[in-house]
Amino acid sequence: MSTFLPTSKTGRRVGLAALVTAVLLATGPAATAQAPDSGSAVDCGTHDRTRKALRSLADHHGITGAAVLVVDPTAGRPCGRWTETAGTADLRTGRPTNTTDRLRVGSVTKTFTATLVLRLVAEHRLSLEAPVDRYLPGLIQGNGHDGRLITVRQLLQHTSGLPDYLDAPEWEHLERQRYRHFEPRDLVTRALELPRPQGTWHYATTNYLILGMLVREVTGRSPEAEITRRIIKPLGLHDTYWPGDDTRLRGAHSRSYFTDGGGRRVDGTAWNMTFGGVGGALVSSPGDLTRFAAALFDGRLLPAAQLAEMRRTVEVDVDRLWPGARYGLGLISTPLSCGGTWWGHAGTVPGGHRALVAVGPGGRSVAVALNEVPASLQAEAAFLDLVDKSLCEGRPSERTSA
Repeated sequence: MSTFLPTSKTGRRVGLAALVTAVLLATGPAATAQAPDSGSAVDCGTHDRTRKALRSLADHHGITGAAVLVVDPTAGRPCGRWTETAGTADLRTGRPTNTTDRLRVGSVTKTFTATLVLRLVAEHRLSLEAPVDRYLPGLIQGNGHDGRLITVRQLLQHTSGLPDYLDAPEWEHLERQRYRHFEPRDLVTRALELPRPQGTWHYATTNYLILGMLVREVTGRSPEAEITRRIIKPLGLHDTYWPGDDTRLRGAHSRSYFTDGGGRRVDGTAWNMTFGGVGGALVSSPGDLTRFAAALFDGRLLPAAQLAEMRRTVEVDVDRLWPGARYGLGLISTPLSCGGTWWGHAGTVPGGHRALVAVGPGGRSVAVALNEVPASLQAEAAFLDLVDKSLCEGRPSERTSA
C-alpha cells in the first residue's frame, strides 16, 4: 500500500500513490468538539484553529467524515487529551464521526513493520547494511534488479530502486482487485517485471513486502505474528489487528467511500487487504495509533541507537510527497509552522480510509482519520494543515506568532 494520492490533473502527485481513484465531493456538516471529562469547569482552550482546519475538509472539500485526536502529555489532566470531529461515519445511518472507530490505516502499517525490523537489527539478527541476497538469495534478480546490491536500509527508506507493484497497469482498475487474495512473493515478482523507476528515492510498497519476507526468514514466524507479539499485544492496542482475507472490519468502525470508474460514490469498506500485507493492511484506531507513536518515541519499543537510525532521513521526490517532507526508516518528517518537526506516517486504502499519526516537539501526538480520501491538491493541503494546526495550537511559539 502507499502513502500517496493518484496523479492529479496537473500532473503532480500528492500523498498516497496509485491506490485511490478521484473521490466525489459532497458537503459535510460542521465540526463538533468533544470536551474532556472533568468534574469541574476547566478552561482547556477552544482549539478554534484546529476546528477551522477540520471544518475546511468537511465543508469546503467535501470529505464525508473526519476526526482528529490530540494527546499532549505536557498539558496535564483533563486538558491533555482532546478531539474534534466533523461529518458522518456512516451515510446509511447518519451516525456522526468519532475518534473511537476503527479504520484501515494503510501505509501507517509501514512504521510498525520498520519498528520490528529495527528491533531485529538491535538483536543482531538483521543488519541495515546487509544485502537482501544474504537472507533471500536470488529473490531480486533480472530486469536490471540485483539483490546483491540492495540493502535492508534501502528497503526501509525507499532508495532500493525497486518498482512498486501498484504501478502495474492492472491496478488502474482498483475495484477489479477488491476481493482477490494476494501472496507477497507474487506481488514482488510482478514488481520486478516493471521498468526501473527514475531518481534515487521511489516510494514502493514492494520494499516492505520484501522486509516482511526477511522477517519470516530470520525468525521463522510471519511478520504479522511478530508485530502482534512484540508491539500490538504489549502496548494493549485492542483495536489494532491484521484482517487477513476477511473483507469486513470487526468491531465499531467508520464506513469508507470512494468513486468508482463510472463516477459513482461507492461504499468501499469491504476489501481484501492481502495486497497491502505488512506495507498497508493493518486495522487500528486513532487512540491506538497515538499510543503506538508515544511508545515508539519515548523509547519503549526501540533502543536509542535504532530510533536514531529510524530518524536519519533522505530527500524525497516532491511530486510523490509534500513540500518539506523527508523520509527516514519507515518515518516521514515534516517541518511545523510553529517551529520544529513532526515525525510519523500517513496512509490510505483504495476503499477510502485515510489515516495519519504524528508526534511533534514536546511529545504531543495527533491521529487523523478520514473516511474519504482527499481528491485534489487543495484538499490534501487542507489535510496537512489540520495536522499542523493540531500540533501547533496552544504551543508558546504558536501563541507568540499569532
